[in-house]
Amino acid sequence: MTSSHTPSLSAHRERLLRERTQLLQRIAQERGGVVSRADMAAEHDVRSFDDRAQAISERNDEFAMNEHETAELGDIAAALERMDVGTYGHCTDCGVTIPTERLNAYPTAKRCIDCQTEAEQRR
Repeated sequence: MTSSHTPSLSAHRERLLRERTQLLQRIAQERGGVVSRADMAAEHDVRSFDDRAQAISERNDEFAMNEHETAELGDIAAALERMDVGTYGHCTDCGVTIPTERLNAYPTAKRCIDCQTEAEQRR
């Protein structure tokens, strides 16, 4: 997986750790460091009836953002786990080596392009 033109496993690990740190900082900043997104969404429900549609829209946006960030953190954790057990860079479905270009672009990739395409079509 490594060559003079591609990042080493340690470079991928550093990038994933940096991305996780940045994501956690962004989450804390968006929450103001005190209030969770669920608490913020609950606040929308106490607004006046006139603002109900806007409150529902804002609550849905916050829940969607939370789900996306949670999934992103999970993908990073899974990639780091694959590094720890020595399977990083290999497709979790078929076992082939994931091209370095794909890992450079998407360091949490767990599937080769063919298996990812098939997985998306099954959804």
